[in-house]
Amino acid sequence: MKMLIRLVLFITCGILVTGHINIHSDGHLKTETENVTLLLDWFPNIDHVPLYVAKESKIFEKHGLSVDLQWGGDPDAPLKLVAVGKAPFAVNYQHSVTIARASEEVLPVKSIGLLVEHPLNTITYLKKSGITTPADFKGKTIGYTVAPLDVLLFNAIGANAGLKKEDYKLINVGTNIVAPLISGQIDAVIGPFRNYEINMLKLKGAEAAFFALEKHGIPDYYELVIITNDDYLEKHTKTAESLMMAIREAIKYTKKNPESALEFFFKANPDANKELETLAFNDTVDLFATTQIQEKEKWDAFSKFAFENGLVKKIVKAEDLFINLLEEETESSED
Repeated sequence: MKMLIRLVLFITCGILVTGHINIHSDGHLKTETENVTLLLDWFPNIDHVPLYVAKESKIFEKHGLSVDLQWGGDPDAPLKLVAVGKAPFAVNYQHSVTIARASEEVLPVKSIGLLVEHPLNTITYLKKSGITTPADFKGKTIGYTVAPLDVLLFNAIGANAGLKKEDYKLINVGTNIVAPLISGQIDAVIGPFRNYEINMLKLKGAEAAFFALEKHGIPDYYELVIITNDDYLEKHTKTAESLMMAIREAIKYTKKNPESALEFFFKANPDANKELETLAFNDTVDLFATTQIQEKEKWDAFSKFAFENGLVKKIVKAEDLFINLLEEETESSED
């Protein structure tokens, strides 16, 4: 009996010292949070709202994690840092994972879950241009932001519309998307996200429209995924599972409580442009992942497309590109 009392007191003291106690997914008690870093793909923005919900509402802590959300200023860095083991996790893109695994010097990164389920990238044009279908790009000047990806995507959409490469002119506008479109330097541009640049143009008094890539000849793909590297995943599977359980819970919260989710984001990012970010959020919330079960067919389709269009030199097996760490929740467990 004395031994039992001592054991209870020991566990109680442990809870007081660490602040909380978790039951990990393997059934073991976890008495302290694990510190991990999650690199952002870009500066903090509306695409990351569920991550800030998880951090600010302590959903990460509920799952035994203390997560440091970092943006380093270079969009190419997160994948490379994860690949070499300098960071455990990052927000990234399906096409980047595909390119990384298909490169001559394979970068051993893998998607472990989803943030944004469908493409955000678009071909954007002003409504006053008279463009109504991709076939209307004949004789037009088109801007692009990222080479070679955007060039490849536009050429595929042009071909799908019956156009030849000589039917239009492509010019690199870098990240300066809005100004050349408003000034008439270009007739359309591939690269704007449907939730951001469309709203930036609206705030400048320019009505814009866009073509969704997945509706005009490009395979539907996952815009934002969570990645880790093969070695880390093998050694820290439970940590990766905990991260994705927390993100799944935070996405669900964001969809059910959009106003408070947005407030969590603004609390963490007080200097954000509230007018633009609110408009962007309204156009993003339905695109956050509805599941953490990634489809093999979706990864295979984009890998095949990338190979056939010269983006990569080999087709990578889907099992090397992603892994589903979580089982699909039942209806009762979602309530």
